[in-house]
Amino acid sequence: MAITALKTKVKEAPKRKIFQFAWKGKNKKGNNVSGIVQGASEDAARAELKRQGVTILKINKRQTIDFLEPKIKPMDIAMFSRQICTMLGAGVPIIQAIELLSGSHEKGKMRELLGNIANEVAGGVPLSQSLSKYPQYFNSLYCDLVAAGEQSGALETIYDRIATYQEKTEMLKSKIKKALMYPTVVVIVAILVTAILLMFVVPQFEDIFAGFGAELPAFTKFVVELSRWLKSNWIIPFITIVALFFVVKHCLIHYPKFKDFLDIASLKLPVVGNILKKASLARFSSTLSTTFAAGIPLVDALVSAAGASGNALYREAVLDVRNEVMAGMQMHMAMRTTMVFPDMLTQMVMIGEEAGSIDEMLAKIAGIYQQEVDDAVDGLSSMLEPLIMVILGVLIGGLVVAMYLPIFTMGDVIK
Repeated sequence: MAITALKTKVKEAPKRKIFQFAWKGKNKKGNNVSGIVQGASEDAARAELKRQGVTILKINKRQTIDFLEPKIKPMDIAMFSRQICTMLGAGVPIIQAIELLSGSHEKGKMRELLGNIANEVAGGVPLSQSLSKYPQYFNSLYCDLVAAGEQSGALETIYDRIATYQEKTEMLKSKIKKALMYPTVVVIVAILVTAILLMFVVPQFEDIFAGFGAELPAFTKFVVELSRWLKSNWIIPFITIVALFFVVKHCLIHYPKFKDFLDIASLKLPVVGNILKKASLARFSSTLSTTFAAGIPLVDALVSAAGASGNALYREAVLDVRNEVMAGMQMHMAMRTTMVFPDMLTQMVMIGEEAGSIDEMLAKIAGIYQQEVDDAVDGLSSMLEPLIMVILGVLIGGLVVAMYLPIFTMGDVIK
């Protein structure tokens, strides 16, 4: 990308691992105090405490178990971006801002990450280059935006846009998860309850039915046979489900075409597919607006927007738009030729191109689609509640009816 190509190569600063030290001591007033301090070594930790006026009585390095440490989440990065923006606006130098955030963050991994970045920047490495060493936390879009801010001298403005973009993106992800989580959990619970009834409750009724001396109804026979099979062969469906889970996970990681197939298929799902479409359009519009407003060339901005769309169909469509724009076609015309983008979106892009405010127009489009996603998710939750009740009623109620059908025939046996 153009911005990446302009980055100067600076000799990499040596990384220093940051440790935590638990300490006890006395403050300037002679009162007993204790706490946790971080530093690259025990000597550095002691020096920091001495600077704070603490007389150290005891200091020990904290032993932490890595897998128990809370992971760094996208929302942590979004909050870091917002805090950096606020500090830069208050006139705090970037190195000092990162060091302050490193020392005060509640997550050990985040403190270590920010400590390493602060050390590198203090050693002369540009911030964008230092961030690019941690692609699992700062993607190419993030680093390119920071590089643009460094080159233009408007890092505070860029970080405001980054923080706003990340906050909206995480909010959108949360809405999508909310739309999918509720029905998924209910279906899983329904399957588990049904399995428990078949394996432990139905056999109790089977013993009662054995003394009836009458032939069981066909529906009851089916449920009883299903219960016997599940009780004897429960390991088969269990292994099948687990194996299917790992096979799908493996295919998603190692076979991009399989993931692309699922992306496209998900857009055809009833109700949910429409939400996923609007979410992809919102991410595309928001990303393109943010990158274009930051001064990144449109051709490069389209590459970032393609990856941020989150769906294979729109990713390929945006890359096709990029190719057409490189050939000299206007963006709204290129979007129309893909037959993927809604007319409303292409029309607003056309207006933005003619008015010379395409970034503002794209921001408005992103806001419209984000609002539509919010409304659709709320509507989906309201619609799913009665549907889920019907599904649970059919599953659980069907088992209850099957178990009580033989009781209705007892009168004929007694006669």
